[in-house]
Amino acid sequence: MATAETFDAVKDDKEGCKASILRHARDFTWQDLPLLRYKEQGTTFKDITRQVLFDGCSSVPTALRYFEIAPGGHSTLERHDHIHVVMVLRGEGEVFLGSEVHRLATHDIVHIPGGTWHQFRATAGISFGFLCLVATQRDRPQLPTPEDIECLRQNPLVAAFIRT
Repeated sequence: MATAETFDAVKDDKEGCKASILRHARDFTWQDLPLLRYKEQGTTFKDITRQVLFDGCSSVPTALRYFEIAPGGHSTLERHDHIHVVMVLRGEGEVFLGSEVHRLATHDIVHIPGGTWHQFRATAGISFGFLCLVATQRDRPQLPTPEDIECLRQNPLVAAFIRT
């Protein structure tokens, strides 16, 4: 059992981490956290939102976000130098990962290495929600060039999956 002194040290440590509790509100949203647009304009995506659950501190330089894709929606086709770790919390979907398409269900975990093309889609008649863990210091998404898309579409399964 933690003492008050231990709790105080965790509550506001020397590196800026503070103790906090995020309360689940309903339908996979969290109280007092804004429901944000998935991305800025200029990328192709459909019916997806995000909430930032944890935005890191110096001793834990990671961000934990919750994304939710409405039925028929999809994320941007992109790649980054940084890695992602994704855990499905809700619904079913598919991910294009590198050169393959994989079905995903609740509690599946996806590791996306740096430099890997990826795109998520909701495929069932319900929302597809997942946690995404990334480093707080990360590069901007790289979008595919027309040549990249032509190369990716050489695989018929990938061609049928990706949305650009």
